[in-house]
Amino acid sequence: QVQLVESGGGLVQPGGSLGLSCAASGSSRRFVTMGWYRQTPGKARDLVAQITNSGSTNYADSVKDRFAVSRDNARNTVHLQMNNLKPEDTAVYYCNARAWGLSRWDDYWGQGTQVTVSA
Repeated sequence: QVQLVESGGGLVQPGGSLGLSCAASGSSRRFVTMGWYRQTPGKARDLVAQITNSGSTNYADSVKDRFAVSRDNARNTVHLQMNNLKPEDTAVYYCNARAWGLSRWDDYWGQGTQVTVSA
């Protein structure tokens, strides 16, 4: 059974930096994409950044030029480096890994980690 374990997050002042890491274990499945989503109370979970196993990346417009996503395919890990953080980046961040199953996409999620940007 796939498990995604996140680390990082916490409280940071505006303009500061944080790094989030996620490690997938429990399966030999090949994840086509890995990435990060975030969610605030009462709102949908939105994509922040994702990266394919070939290294192609996709970012939400609000984080372009501030965040950088990277992955280690051999270790099934994904990292999100967040710079110049803003109060509106405050959210619970979820790691995601997606694999192609039997004619469908299978999504796996971490437990979530809180990021708070506040003075």
